[in-house]
Amino acid sequence: MDRWTRRKFFLTSLAGGAAASARSLLGREAPVTPSFGTSLEERGGQEKQNSAKRPVIISSANGVHALDKGMDVLRKGGDTLDAAIAAVTAVEDDPNDDSVGYGGLPNEDGEVELDASVMHGPTRRAGSVASVRRIKNVARLAKTVMERTNHVMMVGEGARRFAVAEGFTEMNLLTEHSRLAWLVWKASSTVNWRPGIDSPEWIDRAAAISAYQEHLAALLDTPEKRAWQAHIEQVVEHPPTGTINCLALNEKGEISGTTTTSGLAWKIAGRVGDSPIIGAGLFVDGEVGGAGSTGKGEENIKIAGAHTVVEMMRRGKSPTEACLEALARVAHNYNKDRRN
Repeated sequence: MDRWTRRKFFLTSLAGGAAASARSLLGREAPVTPSFGTSLEERGGQEKQNSAKRPVIISSANGVHALDKGMDVLRKGGDTLDAAIAAVTAVEDDPNDDSVGYGGLPNEDGEVELDASVMHGPTRRAGSVASVRRIKNVARLAKTVMERTNHVMMVGEGARRFAVAEGFTEMNLLTEHSRLAWLVWKASSTVNWRPGIDSPEWIDRAAAISAYQEHLAALLDTPEKRAWQAHIEQVVEHPPTGTINCLALNEKGEISGTTTTSGLAWKIAGRVGDSPIIGAGLFVDGEVGGAGSTGKGEENIKIAGAHTVVEMMRRGKSPTEACLEALARVAHNYNKDRRN
């Protein structure tokens, strides 16, 4: 097993997310100072001039194959948030994807806990849910929190009860594939999730994951299950942080986004990363753009990553430059020490 280093996090975290500048997608020149007061006339003229560039929908890698569902919504004149949610819902429903929704890899107790957030650029509204069990479409649930309550965030058992009251169907989210992966992890790992990688007391536990081949072979007792072996070994040895961020821009220049996840595999029950945190896992400003992320959520929370990216774009940086600035802030938290 390769060591999970801070440097690997830098290469796979925020850079693996998504950022979209409304100005660059609209072909606008970005201002060099913060601007909240662009006139409707000015915006309308710029948007009319560049309307051929729209609509646009983007996502992190594990959602790309479902973007056509969101684009269909945009081309029919639908709402940008509905478009983003349509795309990620298709992946949340897919039992073969273990990064979000149904079939997501569980926590250390074998329970799938899901997190999601939404932001609606046209109305500047937001909603999120965290540590939700037995409800698979948490992006849509976050939108329901936004629309049906005066709250922004609901968590845990309260969020589950709210979902049921609003007509969401409860179900067992643990597929056989994810259950077997959890059993293998449980049999192979002596990992204690404390301390974290930002602690001086962090130690390499690569050696802790060994000698589980016999147990794995006993679990994978059919040809179908044996076909899962390579993937199960990968997620046991390198707990994934799969997440989908999706941002949608329509022909009017309206932008919205969502982030949904099953979180860090084998996490401590109740652990919440950046995905449902407005300003960390997702931030949208209809006059500037939007950003979201995948990766080690704790690091992103500490720098308010999505908000940082959008604010950097507000100040004139390109999406790439803005993401690199966010990554630089993560690196700064570790004194730019590339040895770890």
